[in-house]
Amino acid sequence: MGRTIAIAGGGIVGRTLAVALASQSHLAVRLIAGPRPPRDERASALAASARRMMARVGVWPAVAAEAEPMRGMVITDSADGDLVRPEVLTFEGETDGHPFGHMVPNETLFAALVARCAALGIEETPAVATFYDEDERGVTLELSDGSTVAADILVAADGRNSKMRQIAGIEVVQKDYRQCGIAGTVSHELDHGGIATQHFLPAGPFAMLPLTGRRSSIVWTERAEFAADLARMDPMLAGLEIERVFGLSLGRITVDGPLVAHPLGAMMARELVAGRVVLAGDAAHVIHPLAGQGLNLGLRDVAVLAETLIESARIGEDPVAGLPRYAKRRRADTVQMALVTDGLNTIFSRKSDLLRAARSVALGLVEERGKLKSLFMREAAGVEGELPRLMRGEAI
Repeated sequence: MGRTIAIAGGGIVGRTLAVALASQSHLAVRLIAGPRPPRDERASALAASARRMMARVGVWPAVAAEAEPMRGMVITDSADGDLVRPEVLTFEGETDGHPFGHMVPNETLFAALVARCAALGIEETPAVATFYDEDERGVTLELSDGSTVAADILVAADGRNSKMRQIAGIEVVQKDYRQCGIAGTVSHELDHGGIATQHFLPAGPFAMLPLTGRRSSIVWTERAEFAADLARMDPMLAGLEIERVFGLSLGRITVDGPLVAHPLGAMMARELVAGRVVLAGDAAHVIHPLAGQGLNLGLRDVAVLAETLIESARIGEDPVAGLPRYAKRRRADTVQMALVTDGLNTIFSRKSDLLRAARSVALGLVEERGKLKSLFMREAAGVEGELPRLMRGEAI
């Protein structure tokens, strides 16, 4: 008997899952995409494992030309007023013969996924899922256009404020960082060489992440009032503020397009599964952006969930039977990453000379030990530990 998987949410995670299922199996996929989201000015760091998956499901060829390889990273720890920022940790080189990550504009990745969904003939609607009923045989979704969709499984990939998660009664744990993230694209006079830079500053981290050409994506954590002022600032003055924080190692900096400020918080769903509803992406977890791992966490959800659903279909079991396996495989990874990013933000955002000295010693120890640095690189590339098949570049 054919099985149908309904996916609520047409963002990057929801569409990647739709593409993975449609390209790797005979499962029927219904994508309740919702209206097209507004333009996204951000870029994302795709780990090497995520690149492998995108290549396997046929998305990477449409992305590659605008994907900038990340060939290294420099981390500094600075206090207010420092004229020179000592480099406390550096990473350079490749992982398994490839860059440990690529910076990709979110709009580029989204457009490639829309095109791939169309090429695979995935049935989608711009309506929104508003409610669902569930029985022992499946789920029935009610949509905003008055229609209904019947499916065996409902995947809630509808964002941090997930309506489907709320209807399922899944509770969340949340933390407000009382910080804002500032994101946008800048141009600079000098080549970045594929090197990402992260300055840990008292108000929060500032990252300059390489894009194609002499351009970079900035991800800047600041106080809410300052972030709002910067987003409204004249682009020339905003460029001067970025130069003040980043310095002139890449020459003069020009802001390209709008800077976007958004409040930062962490969120973790207490459960990933409720009956025939399963969470993925931001509906399941939201972490601090300082490590650039938020989207990669969601894509690892996709890889594991696709593998689980397809394996269930191949052995003829009701796909709901496989959902606990998905939850078990994903729980440790998501909790660990949330704790790491929360801890790093807390430790590096405190104004303490003693704490700063301790941080520098700890990072210096990592810098001096090649095996530790290699492990960190492999973690950043997403190739450490037991990987789902798509993230090994293999078919399911």
